[in-house]
Amino acid sequence: MRDVAAMAHVSAMTVSRVLHNDPRITEMTKQRVLNAIEELGYRRDETARNLRLGRSAGLIGLVVPNLANPFYSQFALGAGETAEKFGINLVLANTAEDPRREIRLVDDLISRRVDGLIVVPADNDHRHLDPVKLHHLPLVLAARPPVGVEADCVLVDDFGGTREAIRLLIARGHTKIGFLGLPPSAYTGAERLRGFRAAMDEAGLPVDEQYVHYHQRDIATAEQATRALLALPDPPTALFSANSRNTIGTIRAVNNTGASTVLAGFDDFELADMLGLPLIVVAYDPGDVGQRAANLLIDRLNEDDNPSPPRRGVVPTSVVEYGDQ
Repeated sequence: MRDVAAMAHVSAMTVSRVLHNDPRITEMTKQRVLNAIEELGYRRDETARNLRLGRSAGLIGLVVPNLANPFYSQFALGAGETAEKFGINLVLANTAEDPRREIRLVDDLISRRVDGLIVVPADNDHRHLDPVKLHHLPLVLAARPPVGVEADCVLVDDFGGTREAIRLLIARGHTKIGFLGLPPSAYTGAERLRGFRAAMDEAGLPVDEQYVHYHQRDIATAEQATRALLALPDPPTALFSANSRNTIGTIRAVNNTGASTVLAGFDDFELADMLGLPLIVVAYDPGDVGQRAANLLIDRLNEDDNPSPPRRGVVPTSVVEYGDQ
């Protein structure tokens, strides 16, 4: 600001008044200051200004495991839209599903003085999210509940959605159902596997463990796992995939092998209705998860000195059928 003032031959106070559209500044002086600002490329340091004035940064840190996954991009959009309504911006960080990177990113966001954090944890060790380590920064977890720490969270009905989809397959006469899941160490993976087993158990059907694969993290490995299932001497007649990446890999394998296997999966995805094949999906709105998480965090930011107990929200799911079943 002093550099701008020197170039425009005015005081730093005059520069400040121009930036605040003070009507007492003449048009000639204002234009001289604006020209100096443009020539010097001046940008006000909002962090320093907020510290000096005792104001918040107006920033929320959002930490997700994998932005390549459509769930997290839509989740981030939902959180960002909600935060923007309150004049708050997001600082987005991607952990690449690496717990150590998550710890570093959380520490970095705290050092940048964000007002709060929304985190989708990469694993089940949440000690780095302890309120003391976060300097009591407001925290909301999404997609996975807190483990060993107290925090608000927003979940998806992973168990219930999977159980309903498997129930539908069983009602259609399928007794040999394959499951392509996520690593069971992840909450979503464990809950969706639990929903699968619960539906099979309710129907009095045994789970053939050779039909259960749960280490696929991408489309390619999901396709490989599906091919292995279809190559069995007695393959499953239906397959359930635990997320959209697994479902796409499964579709590729079924199409390439010409199998008549019925497909179902968790997560709706674009063009699912255009594939021209029977498909059952467990649908929900990832943006709604983000919106709910942001609202919970903003509630915490506006709370008084007597905080309420941790809150938990669950986003419902619905079973959608595409194609001729």
